[in-house]
Amino acid sequence: MRVREVEELSGRSGTTRFVLRDDADNEYTTFRDRIGREAIRFRGKRARIEFHEEDRRGFHNVYLDAIGPAAQPSGSSDRPEGHRDTQPADESAWDTAVEAAPWIIGTREPQEAVPPEELYERLHPFKELVADDIRRAGAEDDEST
Repeated sequence: MRVREVEELSGRSGTTRFVLRDDADNEYTTFRDRIGREAIRFRGKRARIEFHEEDRRGFHNVYLDAIGPAAQPSGSSDRPEGHRDTQPADESAWDTAVEAAPWIIGTREPQEAVPPEELYERLHPFKELVADDIRRAGAEDDEST
């Protein structure tokens, strides 16, 4: 599927609801912050999703349970022959670390440039924590299926 948009909505009780819409105008909802934030990263991109449906109080709800990169059809990769994508968790973790950089370095607009080595030293431990969490979540998903 292709993710057309992800809307982040605040409820009266303080909860945050994320609504993902695909190109076919189907809607998937999650209240899980981690899944909603991951869905935002796939705006305008192809993704693989897991969901479940429930009928409650006269409403049909479709809940987003997981989202990840869409599988590449065999032979359609634009990568060089023999290239393997060995670290998808690391790629996602770096994306997350870069998005979190203003909080990690302590300011959204530093007075002077942060040297690359210092930036790496500050982001890398956070990236490792995120990658470990992604791998652990993947292992838990594998165990539950």
